[in-house]
Amino acid sequence: MKVKDVYSMLDEKFNFSSALPYDNPGHLVGSMNDEVKGIVVCLDCTEEAVDQAIADGANLIVSHHPVIFDGLKSVTDESIVYRLIRAGISVISVHTNLDQADGGVNDALCQKVGLKNVEKVADHEGFLYRIGELEEPLTADGFAERIAESLDYPVKYVGTNTHIKRVAVCSGSGGSMLCEVAEQGIDAYLTADIKHDVFMDAHALGIALFDAGHFGTEDIVVAPLAEELKKAFPETEVFENHFSPIKFTR
Repeated sequence: MKVKDVYSMLDEKFNFSSALPYDNPGHLVGSMNDEVKGIVVCLDCTEEAVDQAIADGANLIVSHHPVIFDGLKSVTDESIVYRLIRAGISVISVHTNLDQADGGVNDALCQKVGLKNVEKVADHEGFLYRIGELEEPLTADGFAERIAESLDYPVKYVGTNTHIKRVAVCSGSGGSMLCEVAEQGIDAYLTADIKHDVFMDAHALGIALFDAGHFGTEDIVVAPLAEELKKAFPETEVFENHFSPIKFTR
């Protein structure tokens, strides 16, 4: 089994052409013709993910965030790309196409926080976020506790809502979509990377807004993505990497 076989499987399931125009997913480092000895699945292609690949004898990393996003002007020995090439490790990144695909990040997030009757809704760019319903209504405080527990990640939020039922979900940075999703008659919106003024806007609109962190709302896709790869390539070892350098204190 070669790198190109993994790429084809990911493309068939998550369709690289569906990524947003600004994005840079796909096969970003290495040779498509390399035989795959093992796969590491991660959110970010960090030094720690590379360390794990080397330690586990894997020569392919499948990351969510593209290891190359903007154009490179140099590849020096301080670059993660340089290290990957020297180590003979290929990288395939599955980004906004994985965010919005069936079984992708947004679906995994809805499942984690217990949303039912989930539907896809397209924003003005055609990006497919999700709206679902809680089986039983919760207060804003109660839903915040559920999110923090299910994602094992701190949550910032605003909301005095005592009856949250209908919830919009957009993994990663979805603050700019607040006014658009508010038109869908939601009680709450779960996303990440919320700026102060967006919290104030949500408060004024009477919508509970929850920021569960970029890592918190997206790392949850690593395990199901690894399972998909294991099912597709049962003879290849697939490892998960959940490293984040981000720490929290009060």
